Amino acid sequence: MNITIHDLLDAGVHFGHQLRRFNPKSRKFVFDNRHGISIIDLEKSYACLEDATRYVEKLISSGKKVLFVGTKRQSQEIIREAAVQCGMPFAANRWLGGTLTNFTTIKNSIAKYKKFLAMESDGSLDGLPKKESAAIRREMNRMNRNFEGLLEMPELPAALFIIDTKHEQIAVAEANRLEIPVIALVDTNSDPSLISYPIPGNDDSVKSIRIIIETIMDAVQEGNANRESHRATTPGMAPLLREEAKEEQLPVTPFAPFAPAGATNYRPAAEVPESYSSDDEEK
Repeated sequence: MNITIHDLLDAGVHFGHQLRRFNPKSRKFVFDNRHGISIIDLEKSYACLEDATRYVEKLISSGKKVLFVGTKRQSQEIIREAAVQCGMPFAANRWLGGTLTNFTTIKNSIAKYKKFLAMESDGSLDGLPKKESAAIRREMNRMNRNFEGLLEMPELPAALFIIDTKHEQIAVAEANRLEIPVIALVDTNSDPSLISYPIPGNDDSVKSIRIIIETIMDAVQEGNANRESHRATTPGMAPLLREEAKEEQLPVTPFAPFAPAGATNYRPAAEVPESYSSDDEEK
């Protein structure tokens, strides 16, 4: 990894939750309790992060996909940017129940959404009656929220990478039911026993979330590089690679959500400050 324990300390990864939200199963990752706040042992966090990156790199090298999940306010944009940059599917707006356990139905809905996107790009959507066109656009708004990062996920992912397992407990439950490994940033208010590769750390701070996501993203990119180098050195693959190089490669960009109907001064949601913590929210 390109980070050290000191980098984790600077990012505030060691700050856990208040003691009143403490989960006893996370005790093995806690170094001390100070001023009513749990302090996470960064040596254990670093070791767990190493194991997680090693596993992710192995998965990606074998040509498999990792689904990035982070729908809480602090992680949405970071998850989206990282997943798009390394070409992985993601869920940043919301986790739709049944995304894994009812994947066949989800695939049909994604195919319908792709059809609508194609109609919009070739202009055929504008040729429909105004009422029908407006109904389709409203449905596309809803579909974008549900399927924005899942358009290029033709099969179940090999693993999930999750920020805040307590917030994403439905995703964790679905993955465990299908025996899909889960890699997750786990705070002291969560249960690490449900996670295959837990990374103990602060899941409320933007800086803490960013350093963990960027480390996992580096592992994905390293796995992609390993796979490409293996393909290049495999006998018989060179002609196929030359043919692929001739094809036009379009840049991958996230799909921008539609503005609400009738809105003339639509603006995206404000960024979350780095000092934001869910402990400040009213439950």
